[in-house]
Amino acid sequence: MRLLVTGASGLLGLNLSLVAARQGDEVTGLVHSRSLQGVPFEVRQANLLETDAALQVVEASQPDAIIHCAAIASINLAEQQPELTQKLNAEVPGKLAAAAQGWGVPFVHISTDAVFDGVKGDYRETDPTGPLSIYGRAKLAGEQAVQSANPDAIIARTVFYGWSLSGKRSLAEFFFNQLTAGEPMKGFTDTVFCPLYVEDLAQALLEMIEKRLSGVYHVVASEHLSKYDFAVRIAQQFGLNPDLIEPVQAEKENRIVPRSLNLTLNTEKLQTALGHALPGVEAGLTRFYDRWVEGYPQTLQGYRA
Repeated sequence: MRLLVTGASGLLGLNLSLVAARQGDEVTGLVHSRSLQGVPFEVRQANLLETDAALQVVEASQPDAIIHCAAIASINLAEQQPELTQKLNAEVPGKLAAAAQGWGVPFVHISTDAVFDGVKGDYRETDPTGPLSIYGRAKLAGEQAVQSANPDAIIARTVFYGWSLSGKRSLAEFFFNQLTAGEPMKGFTDTVFCPLYVEDLAQALLEMIEKRLSGVYHVVASEHLSKYDFAVRIAQQFGLNPDLIEPVQAEKENRIVPRSLNLTLNTEKLQTALGHALPGVEAGLTRFYDRWVEGYPQTLQGYRA
């Protein structure tokens, strides 16, 4: 399969491109400001905000499928740059989805658990949304633009972690770096989520394309835990000191941007469609640790151009 991945230097885009290349797919990775060197796939540069020109680059690669990972992924940055966030997270996905529909190729749009308000938890794909932040509202608008332009598209709501190009991108890397440095940190006991290891997410997305799925799916770990427990589990996995993690409640913290507290997502729809369970938290953290032992973080950082 010839696969086009946007945001190929990002946390998901890079890991996804590497997983696809390892399984024999011919990958073209689209990057913008952060280029790559030495990766086992083709890299092309394009600014998705200049969408017509970017689409020419995409079309030239003649993809059999497109996975759109590029986005403003920081909630705080989205609050600081709402116009840029609206364009990149809400408007660009619809244009890419429309182009994919015209070319007759599968299109996967990466969305987020932050489209929910975090009150109820155990959200299903059919539950009402209610994003609290500019980031969440823009991602929801992106979902709607994709669905309108391309009803055959896959919309994957997810939350993930793993090793990144910078070594500082994911929440798990933050906890690992702080723990390794012996620095104290806070862990929220009232913020619950379903973090999926990024290479497990990549494999699930590729499987969803193979099975020709369409519509909205929750692609997260099959278990949930608090962010405090997540940090403690990382400390235990790597033999680091969990006492450095202070248990605190997010709702008592003075945070500029509101956050959804209970972001547990129900994965029954996807697990039924795939015919198997999604990985749980323990399996993901074991793989996160094994990749560290193998030197995978250094391999990724060596790809920085």
